[in-house]
Amino acid sequence: MSQPLIGVTTYLDRARWGVWDMRAALLPERYPRLVREGGGLAVMLPPDVPGAAAAVVARLDGLVVAGGADVEPVRYGAEPDPRTGPPARERDAWELALIDAALASGTPLLGICRGMQLLNVARGGTLTQHLDGHAEAVGVIGRHTVKPVPGSLYGSLVPEAAEVPTYHHQAVDRLGAGLAPSAHAEDGTVEAVELAAPAWALGVQWHPEMGEDPRVMRGLVAAASGAGR
Repeated sequence: MSQPLIGVTTYLDRARWGVWDMRAALLPERYPRLVREGGGLAVMLPPDVPGAAAAVVARLDGLVVAGGADVEPVRYGAEPDPRTGPPARERDAWELALIDAALASGTPLLGICRGMQLLNVARGGTLTQHLDGHAEAVGVIGRHTVKPVPGSLYGSLVPEAAEVPTYHHQAVDRLGAGLAPSAHAEDGTVEAVELAAPAWALGVQWHPEMGEDPRVMRGLVAAASGAGR
């Protein structure tokens, strides 16, 4: 059986390499590494016009919406908190379109950190714009324990409480339509969300690409393998 093709979203930012200093489509290398460890083939998806999302998703077996900048609060009807980061409007529009296309087509979807938050917003949910205790320091990945909800999709992949790599300051507030929590932090913060079967759509608040546990990605790849695409 051929390896499933897993698209991973990227972001546009200024970068320097060799003699060059210009805007580039960026993705930390740990994302494609995690896809490989999960048994898939990774392809980078730079921001594009939202109208292209359905055609892009149609060529994929699975989709990962990667972590990154805060979702612009206007997307969920809120005023920005002073601690919310600057908007990434082009990326928001593109990734929301990808999520909509994946859900409409039944393409397996994994949202990581920002990707989980954006999945919630795509389903009409809201976000808490700042919470303490879920990041060690600027640019430093921390760790804390998350506990699965019994009977959930996430719980079927990781049935025990697990210490996970984490770096975030925002979280799900009101859940979007059809979404259910599938893991919590010890302080009660929702750490994973999912849609009910037959959809395979899962969001995790932490950064599995920064750890050594590929089980969530293996779940996505297994679902993508059986998608018949």
